[in-house]
Amino acid sequence: MTNLDGKIALVTGASSGIGAATAMKLAAAGVKVGIAARRVERLEDLKSRIEAAGGEALVIEMDVVDPASVEAGVQSLVDAYGAIDILVNNAGLMPLSDIDQFKVDEWHRMVDVNIKGLLNTTAAVLPQMIRQHSGHVFNLSSIAGRKVFKGLSVYCATKHAVAAFSDGLRMEIGAKHNIRVTCIQPGAVATELYDQITDPGYRQQMDDLASQMTFLQGGDIGDTIVFAAQAPAHVNVAELFVLPVEQGW
Repeated sequence: MTNLDGKIALVTGASSGIGAATAMKLAAAGVKVGIAARRVERLEDLKSRIEAAGGEALVIEMDVVDPASVEAGVQSLVDAYGAIDILVNNAGLMPLSDIDQFKVDEWHRMVDVNIKGLLNTTAAVLPQMIRQHSGHVFNLSSIAGRKVFKGLSVYCATKHAVAAFSDGLRMEIGAKHNIRVTCIQPGAVATELYDQITDPGYRQQMDDLASQMTFLQGGDIGDTIVFAAQAPAHVNVAELFVLPVEQGW
């Protein structure tokens, strides 16, 4: 079992939902957590909660779409702690709509954040992990990275891309650089993702769904990430598909 005490992590999209909960769970396991997002006031609140629970966190203002912002944020974490052992690529958007509604700006924003943002962060962190000859990259895909749903065509495309990239990344850097890669694929999780849905019909659909089943909480995914991170050094938990018990689709 890998001891996480004293390890250094970077969590993107840490201002809410899965990112914030994962940062809390990692900190509780003894990890020093770089919490990155655009909403600094949210990060300051999260830092306070982590510290109140006995953990340690560094606030990093970061826009994953901007490579310079990502590079600066990663450098600040390395400057503070000297290493990055865990990367949680969590930042993402999910504004549902039908293709024939032509919400093209939303399509591009999803590609920019869900794919390019993940690539930007990975590219900034990997050189440090390669120098260390160790590390663990977690990429947040989705059930939408395994299946396709109406209203989610572009989102599904981005999350399929994340799943494909994760598998290729694992094959390329695992043995060569001693870096583990895990693709997390959550089902329905109670997060702020649904607040980004501008189509009233799909927004209502998600609200109805939440009343029909017990959604996962961000902390459930945080626990899953800690579980995979604690696996023995020779074990790579490559993929985890995590669903509510009541989710039959």
